[in-house]
Amino acid sequence: MNCLLLAAEHNTPFNYFPLALQLVIAVGFVVIMMVVTHLLGPKRKTGDKLINFESGIPSVGNARQPMGIKYFLVAILFVLFDVEVIFFYPYAVNFKFLGTEGFLEVVLFVAFFLCGFIYIVKRGALDWEE
Repeated sequence: MNCLLLAAEHNTPFNYFPLALQLVIAVGFVVIMMVVTHLLGPKRKTGDKLINFESGIPSVGNARQPMGIKYFLVAILFVLFDVEVIFFYPYAVNFKFLGTEGFLEVVLFVAFFLCGFIYIVKRGALDWEE
């Protein structure tokens, strides 16, 4: 009972001062940076300042046309199979401890991913031709 009273006595509003100070500093930093960039930033609103800059190359065509998804699909597949390789490290570290049962589980794990790889190859996910 005395422990609860002692804990309640030490829980004062001053204990939250570091948290409040950090919050004030963070908000203050954001406000100061926004004011400084507004004061020091460009003032001219001419046509050449308002256009998008894309590495110095003038844009061609409509920006709202649909974009091919092949690149993103390959990127996601890369991440998927990269994660598979990451899971091999704990198995390699514990290879002797896991024994035959662990080996069979890893073979099953690889078989599932191999089935997925065969599926995406048959579906043409890695074909770059349009």
